[in-house]
Amino acid sequence: MSSEAFIEYRDVSKAYGETRVLNDINLSVKKHEVICLIGASGSGKSTLLRVTNGLEEIAEGEVAIEGDVVSGPGVDLVQLRRKIGMVFQSYNLFPHMSVLKNCILTPVETGLMSRAEATDAAQQMLERIGLGDKGDSYPDRLSGGQQQRVAIARSLLMRPKALLLDEITAALDPELVMEVLDLVRELAETGMTLILATHEMSFAREVSDRICFLHQSRLLEVGPPEQIFDQPQEKATRQFLRRVNEAGRMR
Repeated sequence: MSSEAFIEYRDVSKAYGETRVLNDINLSVKKHEVICLIGASGSGKSTLLRVTNGLEEIAEGEVAIEGDVVSGPGVDLVQLRRKIGMVFQSYNLFPHMSVLKNCILTPVETGLMSRAEATDAAQQMLERIGLGDKGDSYPDRLSGGQQQRVAIARSLLMRPKALLLDEITAALDPELVMEVLDLVRELAETGMTLILATHEMSFAREVSDRICFLHQSRLLEVGPPEQIFDQPQEKATRQFLRRVNEAGRMR
């Protein structure tokens, strides 16, 4: 474990039957660092996030957070997910609960806060993300961008030390993408440790400290945005970025 590492992946591999979805991943993430995972669909980005949060088990290697191994049997998943929050492309809000109740459910049920504390914190969080008047609304009354901001707020209420974001704009209409990315940008500016799987290349270039390119289950190339986007070293990276550019996704 690197002395500076907050999250560390050491020889991490994962397979579904004979299909390897992660292959010998080695990566150290520092506190306050913003890491963007890029690569084609099926390259392993989402799986890497899911093993970090304990949603998937790994076959080989280990994942460590602040020096403690959090992969393998016997891991306290509740404690792990207090440290490492996760937001998905599908908002996963409970449709029968108001926005406020969606936000306070987990902090109350895990004993992190009393109901009164959680309600006050949730209202403050909703104000922060520009949805202070939506606490009594139900998810189906919100736009996709608003629902995704609520999903992020819900994760932040657990006071995580890091946040994993899995293609959180993929299900949004183009005009709603920016309101979600603005919130992520704000989190990055406040020093939140972030690992994002994203296809928003211009945003990745802007917000990340390092870009990680995954290809065929391997972490093929890692570097600062200017290196990866302007001078990629690997042929597969150059081919991927060329296809992205041709599709108009580099703007």
